[in-house]
Amino acid sequence: MLSNEKMTYILQDERVQDFYIKKILESFSSAHTPIFFKNIIEEWMENTKPLLKASTYIKYRNMLYSYIFPYFEDLTTEELTVECLNSFCRELLCNGGKNKQGLSSKTVSDVLSLLRSIFRYASTKGISLPCTGKEIIIKKTSHELRVFSIREQKQLCKYLCKNMSLKNIGILICLYTGLRVGEICALHWNDISLKEKTLYIHQTLQRLQNENINGKKTSLILSTPKSSCSIRTIPLPDDIAVVLDNFPCKKEGYLLTGTDSCIEPRTMQNHFKHVLKEATIEETNFHTLRHTFATRCVEAGFDIKSLSEILGHSNVNITMNRYVHPTLELKRQNMQRLSCSFASAFVE
Repeated sequence: MLSNEKMTYILQDERVQDFYIKKILESFSSAHTPIFFKNIIEEWMENTKPLLKASTYIKYRNMLYSYIFPYFEDLTTEELTVECLNSFCRELLCNGGKNKQGLSSKTVSDVLSLLRSIFRYASTKGISLPCTGKEIIIKKTSHELRVFSIREQKQLCKYLCKNMSLKNIGILICLYTGLRVGEICALHWNDISLKEKTLYIHQTLQRLQNENINGKKTSLILSTPKSSCSIRTIPLPDDIAVVLDNFPCKKEGYLLTGTDSCIEPRTMQNHFKHVLKEATIEETNFHTLRHTFATRCVEAGFDIKSLSEILGHSNVNITMNRYVHPTLELKRQNMQRLSCSFASAFVE
């Protein structure tokens, strides 16, 4: 401990006084200088971009410029309260989108999740925010996903087999393996082992927006799948392997063309709609093939872990919650088992 006499001597030194005054002023200034949230967003984008897949970065960038920047551009970090986020989410749900008809709860949840990531980044930089974003919960509205009925599936298969082509074989493969449209478009013949009856999925084809708005708006990109779990080897059903083996073509290049030229997902989706029209099946999107595959697997008694890995999911919860849709007939069969056990209780 310094004596009062020594302390007085130190404080009388002008250089020491100037040092402490400067520190006090710097502390006061930093504590009250407003930090605009847009600056944090821009820094987050710059630092995060090298860590993201191109498709993920473009998705984030679109959400930022479409929804987040217009609302938060002039706000400081001190204004990012729970009430502010609540108001933002209500605005998106009620009036968001190009037509001002409101965004889906799924889209708003995605935007809120992105905001939380930026909030966490701000926290790591030592910037204090009034809330974390976790205080806001968006109630998701579930909608029934389309699954082909058994009749529709047979009808589709009948048409595809009568009008065999490489693109129609691609549809068959998706129906019986659950491949995504980008994955079937990226599939090469050398990714198929007819001897082992397997598909090796390690690429996906996507058309993505370009950052340079003065040039082409989009580019066709061949890249790795959306996650490491999506890189997988899938066993082929015997009948599909026979179709591939017997189809008269040079088995080289892309599967859907037999050449080094690919078919992009949008073209494949349009072809699928044409097939449905010709097969007199109600129009739906290409992803219905994946939903149908997952549902048929559950009906056939697949264990969920195997199904999850075939679909390329990171955990079984995604498989159960998103893609498994038991039919009424399957529910009826399961309930009938209870009926049988009830009847057996009366048998002596």
